[in-house]
Amino acid sequence: MDEVTTVAELPYLLAYVALAVFVIAVIARAVMWARLPMHVRWELYPVAHEPPEKVEHGGSFMEDSEWWKKPRETSATGELKVMIPEILFLVAVKEHNPTLWTRTFPFHFGLYLTIGATALALLAGVISAVAPSALAGGAGELVRWLVLVIGVAGFVLAIIGALGLLHRRLSVRSLRSYSAPADFFNLVFFVVAFGCGLLTFFLVDPDASKAMAFASNLVSFELVAVPGNGMEALLPTASVVLLSLLVAYVPLTHMSHFVGKYFAYHAIRWNDEPNLAGGPQEAKIQALLSQKVSWSADHIKGEGKKTWVDVALENPAVEEDK
Repeated sequence: MDEVTTVAELPYLLAYVALAVFVIAVIARAVMWARLPMHVRWELYPVAHEPPEKVEHGGSFMEDSEWWKKPRETSATGELKVMIPEILFLVAVKEHNPTLWTRTFPFHFGLYLTIGATALALLAGVISAVAPSALAGGAGELVRWLVLVIGVAGFVLAIIGALGLLHRRLSVRSLRSYSAPADFFNLVFFVVAFGCGLLTFFLVDPDASKAMAFASNLVSFELVAVPGNGMEALLPTASVVLLSLLVAYVPLTHMSHFVGKYFAYHAIRWNDEPNLAGGPQEAKIQALLSQKVSWSADHIKGEGKKTWVDVALENPAVEEDK
């Protein structure tokens, strides 16, 4: 393998490695969350998977007489009605922190558009490999322009949002005081990587033909060099390298909250599985309550000797008087 071939293959190999790291890291995060101990019940209603007639007034299955003798009725549609707007439009952030929403919404929605454009380009590459004639002519042109428009819009929105979030962390004293260096680095990383991609579209790939060719080569494992010389080849390569590094980096940081959010809703906020005698919840709770408490605070004094049951049954004020 000569040096030219190796350089040509580098962006593809880096993209493959980045995707592998992303998938492995996301799976590892999901497994970690799934293995965490049972949460303390929030008891917040309505719960989205309750039937619509109960969600309307904030009720639950517990308002029915002898509910423990009846089969549970849950609604996947109800959960989707809450999850989809929350994921796409960050409804909770808009409601509780509108100032933050004006910055974080374009950032996140820009990410969604960028992911969508990338997925569309990769899908087109798969279709072209399986059925070359399927995207010939007008269909192929339509997909290419969709990738271009969605991709550029995604880059622009994400950059605007990242700059807005960066400005907010720098300008708001209370926020700046507990912002770690990684928080600033993450936002700058997005601006640089997406900025390079945007420049690539504007300067050397105005019709997205290079992006489509790279995606097609990637899924068909044809590691062909980006055509052109100088800046015409350098910018697309730099863009692929930066975006690949970003893809591998994100799930290794606290930005992997997109994995945890599923568990925050389904395993914490919406988990209203009743604790019935002899049921699986009872066994889990008993096992957790029997664990030793290492917290040595004056009102706990666990020090690895007491269990959570001991702590729960004690009155710190009475113990202090003894």
